[in-house]
Amino acid sequence: MQLFQSPTSPFARKVIVLLKETGQEADVEMLGAAGTPLDAANMPTAHNPLGKIPALVLDDGMALFDSRVICQFLDDRAGGVMYPAAPRRWESLTLEAMADGMVDAAILMVYEARIRPEDIRMNAWVEGQWSKVSRALDSLESNWAAYLAGPLDMGQIALGCALSYLDFRHNDRNWREGRVGLAQWEAEIAARPSMQATVPVE
Repeated sequence: MQLFQSPTSPFARKVIVLLKETGQEADVEMLGAAGTPLDAANMPTAHNPLGKIPALVLDDGMALFDSRVICQFLDDRAGGVMYPAAPRRWESLTLEAMADGMVDAAILMVYEARIRPEDIRMNAWVEGQWSKVSRALDSLESNWAAYLAGPLDMGQIALGCALSYLDFRHNDRNWREGRVGLAQWEAEIAARPSMQATVPVE
């Protein structure tokens, strides 16, 4: 199998952490890819016409995307260890969706600064995206402590990658302020070997 990915992509990082946690990393060839919505020339568009990563090409040539599809495929391949049985499964999937939504908003903030010409940038748009992230962080602090204290699953991996991405691209926002419990949990998951080995770098 081949995985199109980038060391700065939190969505690709999710997949790689799963591969490490389930002992499948040696089964996948890592291929670099990078781009933006304005320049997809170096993205795997032949495998994902949306021009996004990660994309996983199976041995028979079939391509899987996006990260949640890839993660569920790889987890099934490993015997179903990172997506718990119901009813906890629905919480795990919801947590993964929330983490991915936080990343979506955080990436849009980056694009606004990097891609849009300075004279037409919208600060209100940026703050609107951060509001999504902030509401999710508050919900995680207030409502998810018991779940996060449970066994490692894909929702937790996705959240760990999302919080790390906030540090990587939006460190000035200081997401930990007022969220002591979530910050402590993040420090614990960040110490896992799979997370330490995949810290995003430029």
